[in-house]
This record gives sequence, structure tokens and C-alpha cells, in this order.
Amino acid sequence: MNKAVLEGLLFVVGEDGLTIEQICDVLSINEEEAKGVVMELKKDYEDESRGLRIDFLGNRFKLTTKFEHKEYYQKLIENPETNFLSQAALETLAIIAYNEPITRVQVDAIRGVGTTQIIRKLVAKGFIKESGRSDMPGRPILYETTHEFLDYFGLSSIEDLPNIEEIIEVQEKEEDKNIDLYSSKYSEEEFLEN
Repeated sequence: MNKAVLEGLLFVVGEDGLTIEQICDVLSINEEEAKGVVMELKKDYEDESRGLRIDFLGNRFKLTTKFEHKEYYQKLIENPETNFLSQAALETLAIIAYNEPITRVQVDAIRGVGTTQIIRKLVAKGFIKESGRSDMPGRPILYETTHEFLDYFGLSSIEDLPNIEEIIEVQEKEEDKNIDLYSSKYSEEEFLEN
């Protein structure tokens, strides 16, 4: 059972990965047992019928794709039918564009949900890139937009982004118009009388 739980945990944490100490803590097992569970799961993933593997990167165990399948992942990213941006991706991209450079944790805090997979997809599409490390504890990666982002949205520079205050003002005016549509100064009774 620990092996299945570990697999799920690695999926949930994504690129953050898990340290051996975290595995011990969550599964309530000692370090030797934790290493054994990791090695069992790692061996399962070595089978050629599996598309994932477990890597030890940056002192953490992470669930990653197999390098041998890289050409297929590239085809998926480049395929016009799958090369669209979801609402979540657009929101994440906007947060990064207006706040760059920014860490994933800061993006998560603004959006209110995890963005690990979305950021990974945006990096793969070339819309954002790593731009260094933050001075915050743990020195998380900073992200910023790329020239591909500017090209895709027809911008010459990041300064060409619409002003947020203007967007809010337009939205408020639209909301006021919507209210006016439903709250007429004439009552239905007056209309029927005429």
C-alpha cells in the first residue's frame, strides 16, 4: 500500500518532489523503509511499458517522463490542435506578465490554486522562462515572459500590456451597463398599460 500512496504523493507534488524525510513523515515509516518503497516503485517504472520514471533531483524524488519519449512530447506541444491556451493557462500567463519576475509560489498565491503543471506547459510552449532565483528561503525559481510570448500576443514589449486600472474601469462600466439592462425605471405594469 505504501508504494501506491507514494506514487500518488509524487504525482500531487509535481516538480517540487519529496525528500526522504517527507516520505518518512507522511507514510509514518523509518528511513530504511522509505528508501525501500522508493526503490520498489522506481523498479516498477523501469519497465518499458511505463511512460514515467522516478528521478532523484535536487535532493528530492520526482516523478518525471522518460527521456526516450521526448520526441512524442515535442510533437504534442507543436501540434496545432493541442497548441491552445486554457483559461487557467491564460490567467497564469497574465499573472506572470504583470508581475515578472515571479516565483511559482507567488503565482499560486495570486491565483489561489496550484500552477505547477500550467507553468511547466507554458515553459514547454516557450511563453515563459526561468530568469534566475529569488532571495526568498529555498531560493525558488523566478519566471518571466519570453519573446515568443510577445510575438504570440502581438506586443513589441511588456510595456504594451493593457493597464490593469483601465481594464478594471472598463469591467466596472460593463457591469453597470448590465445592471441597467435589468433595472428599468419603467415597471412592467406601466408597459402593459400603454
